[in-house]
Amino acid sequence: MAFLLDKFLHFYYSKGMLSGIRIYCSDIVWRNILCDLNASITDSPQLADINFDDLNIELPISLLDLKTLIVDILDDSNLINEIFGKRVNMPQLQKRIVINLYKNGAVSGKDLKNMLGYLPNMATHAIDTAIYQLRKKYGHDFIINKNGKYTLGRL
Repeated sequence: MAFLLDKFLHFYYSKGMLSGIRIYCSDIVWRNILCDLNASITDSPQLADINFDDLNIELPISLLDLKTLIVDILDDSNLINEIFGKRVNMPQLQKRIVINLYKNGAVSGKDLKNMLGYLPNMATHAIDTAIYQLRKKYGHDFIINKNGKYTLGRL
């Protein structure tokens, strides 16, 4: 009975454990493992949330430890809290915009769109809308567009 329970828990925790996370990985074996864990595998590191090749995974590693490692890298809540100086909840796209601007400084709209996983020639107003919402909530000077490049301003 314990063996069946362990097998069930293993299946339960592994199925979909990386759902919605875009990962770049060049190694075919790891790509298959990550795909089995329901990660979205990208062919370009620029379109990924995580570049798996840069993680330097020490083997052996359990599935739960692998998930913890990846989720901890993605959990930028502490960084958001540091930027705002308090606990802040916001939609994922807004969070990713703020973090990208914080980490990279001045970024063109095209580069920001690429960093967020949108194709260069894809028509979308999602980023513009998210920036509008951030400015509305935190002030017009929170995100500044100077000479076609976005930067974080002041709260």
